[in-house]
Amino acid sequence: MRGIVEDIRAKNWPMTQLTNNRILIVEDEMIVRLIGSDTLVDAGYEVVEAETADEALRILDQHGDIEVLFTDIRMPGSMNGLELARVVHERWPAVKILITSGDTFPRDSEIADHGRFLAKPYRTEVLRREVDKLLGN
Repeated sequence: MRGIVEDIRAKNWPMTQLTNNRILIVEDEMIVRLIGSDTLVDAGYEVVEAETADEALRILDQHGDIEVLFTDIRMPGSMNGLELARVVHERWPAVKILITSGDTFPRDSEIADHGRFLAKPYRTEVLRREVDKLLGN
């Protein structure tokens, strides 16, 4: 292990600081979901993934420790990401909201709980920064 840490320092790779923060990513496009997940895992966050709002609600029912909902707006299922954010805010008011889309751009007033919006395509460092801001890191 010591050799790996020295290699990372020698190459100036960022050292990931593990956190106890759990992020729920809701995205129906697998590649986009994996990029977001990998980005946040690399930033030290624990990530749980869902493909639809319905699956996200089941996960939230099972895990009481989700701190951030990062959801796309347009996806299959019984509700879109904005509707999911409203339900999450009503049932789990402590969960912070981060919405994303490449073709729908909601007004601030349309995002539950004064959540934030991140337009697609987004840069991975911007995603990390937005989640950090939501969590006060």
